Parts: sequence; C-alpha cells; structure tokens
Amino acid sequence: MARELMLGLDAGHTVTKAVLFDATGRPVARGVGTVPLNTPRPRWVERDMDQVWRTAREAIAACLAEAGPDAARAVSAVGLTGHGDGLYAVDERGRPVRAAIVAMDTRAEPVLKEWRDTPMWSRALELSGTVPFAGSPAALLTWLARHEPDVLRHARWLLSCKDWLRLRLTGEVATDPTDASASFADMRRGGYSPKLLDLYGLGTLAGKLPPVLACEAVSGTVTREVAALTGLAVGTPVVTGAHDVDAAALGIGGTTPGELCLIAGSFSINQVISERPVVDPRWQVRHFVRPGQWMIMSTSPASVANLEWFLRVTGAPAVHREGVHEAIGREVETHLDGPSEVLFHPFLYGSPHPRPTSGTFLGLHGWHSRGHLLRALMEGVVLNHRWHVDALGSKLPVSGAAARLTGGAAHSEVWSQMFADALRRPVVVADVEESAARGAALLAATAVGLLDDVTAPRAAVSVLRRHEPHADRVAVLDDAYEVYQEALEALGPVWARLAEPGGAD
Repeated sequence: MARELMLGLDAGHTVTKAVLFDATGRPVARGVGTVPLNTPRPRWVERDMDQVWRTAREAIAACLAEAGPDAARAVSAVGLTGHGDGLYAVDERGRPVRAAIVAMDTRAEPVLKEWRDTPMWSRALELSGTVPFAGSPAALLTWLARHEPDVLRHARWLLSCKDWLRLRLTGEVATDPTDASASFADMRRGGYSPKLLDLYGLGTLAGKLPPVLACEAVSGTVTREVAALTGLAVGTPVVTGAHDVDAAALGIGGTTPGELCLIAGSFSINQVISERPVVDPRWQVRHFVRPGQWMIMSTSPASVANLEWFLRVTGAPAVHREGVHEAIGREVETHLDGPSEVLFHPFLYGSPHPRPTSGTFLGLHGWHSRGHLLRALMEGVVLNHRWHVDALGSKLPVSGAAARLTGGAAHSEVWSQMFADALRRPVVVADVEESAARGAALLAATAVGLLDDVTAPRAAVSVLRRHEPHADRVAVLDDAYEVYQEALEALGPVWARLAEPGGAD
C-alpha cells in the first residue's frame, strides 16, 4: 500500500475522532471515543487529561484496525485539531499538573466582571482582536494565579487540547497561529505580545507558552512508545494542525473570504475569513491558517451541547440505530405546524451576552409534550446562531452565498432547514462527515507534499444537501426571534439575581 493516507485526529469537547483519509480527503476508516466532562463544582467544566490521551490513542488504534493490517505503513502524516481555549497545563516531565479546564468553564466570570468597563477591556480588543471570555486562557490563568498558584508554579507548559496530544504523540511542545491567537497573540503581526501578557498581569508566564509553528509544519514524529500503543509506525510525521474552527472550515471547503460558515457543535461558531482584521467585542479576530488572513468568529458555548444535556437529564437515549439526530428530527417534525409556543434560551453553559444568563424554557403548559420542548430547544439554538450572524453582518462584507453548515446539527435535515429559515439564506451541508478531522488531514497532506495546498481542486468537496428558506417558516422564526430578544432583555434582572451568591449555585 502506497504511503498516501493521512490520519486526522480531532479532539472535541466530548468526542475524539481519528479518521484516515486519502490524499484527496476521502475517508477510509475511523475510530471514535468519548471523554466525559466533569463538573466538580458549579461553573467548573473539566476533563481528565490522561483520559483525553487514552481516548485519542484508542481511537487511533481502532481506526487503523478498521483500515486493515497494512494501514499504518500507508500513513504519511498525522494532522491534529482540537477544541480551542481552555487550559492543559503540564510540568517539566510533560505530566498534567491538574485536570484540563475546557472552554465551557465559567469559574472566571468574577475576573471578567472586574475587567469589563475598564481600559484593560478596550486595550485587549485593540491588541489581540478579542476580549476575553470565561474559558479563555487569559481569564483562566488569572483565576489560577489567585486560587491555585501552585498550578502555575509547577507548570512548565500551558497548552491547548491538540497540543497536549502532540506532546504525547511526539514528546515535542508546539502550537500553531490559530490556537496561539486565543489570548496573547498580536493581532496584526502575529506571535505572542508582551504587551498583552503584561496587560493581564501574566508577563511572568511568557516562557511557559509553547513555540508557534506554521499549521502545515512537521512538529514532531511518532515515538516508539506511542507506536506500540496505537499501531502507527515509528517516525511518522506529526503536523502542527489548527484550532478545530479553522480545520472545519478547511474540511468543508469554506476558505473563500466573506463566505459564512457555521459550526453547530458544543459551541455556536459563526465565522467569516477576512483579508483584514475588523475588531468588535461581539467577535474574535484570530489568525487563520494562511498568513495575511484572519478568521473572524462570533461564538458562544450555546449550541448542540444543549441537546446532549436535554437527552441526559430526561433519560432519553443518546444513541439510535438510525442516528439520534434523524430520530429527534422526525419527532420534532410532527410539532412544526403553527407559531412557536415554547421558547428556549440555550445558555446552559454560557452565552454571548456580557450580563448573567442561564438556560430557560418559557411558555410551557400541561398540554406540551417532549416534541414541543425539542422544537423549542432546536429553535433556541438556531436563534442564538442568528444573533451571531447578525452581528457579523453589521460590520463585515458577508457574501450572499449559501452558508456552509457543519457540526452535529448538520446531521439533521430538520435542524439544517431551521438554519436556512432563521437566517433567511440558503444553507448547504457538504458531503463531509468529519470536517475538522478532514481539515487536519489536508494540512498534513500539504506538509508532506501530497497536496500543493489545502484548497487544491483534487480535494474539493461536493454538496450533500441544500436548504432554501421557506417563506412560512421564515415568518414563524422572525416572530420567535422577536420574542427571544424581548425575553432576553426582560429576564436580565432575574438571571442576575439567580447568579448572586446563594442563588442558583
């Protein structure tokens, strides 16, 4: 078997996927594992770092086993991607110094409350293109400095998720421009900014940030120990990779400046590639995989993670033989007639709004069924995406082309149609199941010369489905959005009261 396979490793917040692709980005085999999120205290959302690695290596081994006995020798390179922000801290020996903190964690909200409406806030936006949120490295490191200073004393490297996996695969420490942009990168020139670190009072941590390499650079090779655990060949190149938002855009072909891409996964990700940085506190400006381009993304931890929560707390099966999204879609479809009777704010893990919020159902009556709740939940997720898209469109030249949708919601035809109706624009779903893993694999193929560029025509994607807005549903969701916004304002004081010490916590 020729060495023309790429392994894309995608470590999301709860699911890790190892997918083998050929040099054109066509999937060959896959392995999947899950990592539970732990909430040891209110507002804390963590993961066991050793379990993150164990799940990744088991997914790789399962993928190679599915592909056949000669697959490992055919792997030319491994590409990495993973969830952004959060914190994976390791000591001098590369061992975890505490549990990983993921981007849905909100323990640092008191830190943000201190920073808002101060010169620090506007200065951070000016230098980095983003203001911190609770799960960003700047906020989490400040919180740790106050509450767990021993963690920072013992930490040698402060990593992101995919960079923790690189360390385990290769023994090497590195990151890329997209993940480096999380808090401390100079928006215009790239690289870490001493001014930003000093702004946050974190200048002493500069030496603990990983070196920044190009996304398509070879950043290490598979060690003998890892080869024995995974089945990969010793010395297989491991490529730097990218933040999963950027990798997903590559994976679905969303690389044209001005084109709207939506990722409906754990986070609501709404993004546009730009050839100049445009700053606004409603979004983040980060370096894209190509020098001279920026990924502008308006995000919140308020998308499909709400459905996962709903299924868990109601005891509903999270797995169906025909697929959970298809099964739920059919259930919701029978409740789509008429106006939205039940409203849901999808803020279980946070929101894009600076004031306190929480997940909220409104309008419930005794005659409403589970299907009404699921419809409200799906609409609430879509309306939150609409808030982000409206924000982007207020200042950026977002093209009129169809929006590209990926993530869990893209597996549901009903949910995908809701996006088209709420956004008043066509939505296309690419014939790609694992978009972020595919993007990482394309970067790996570029690194070892199997592709001239990640946008090479031979790696182009085809459209699986196209959803046009339906006039009647557009009107329904327009009305629902008005109520959604009114309730958002009206509930502000209630949510603030619940967030006080001794309230909901």
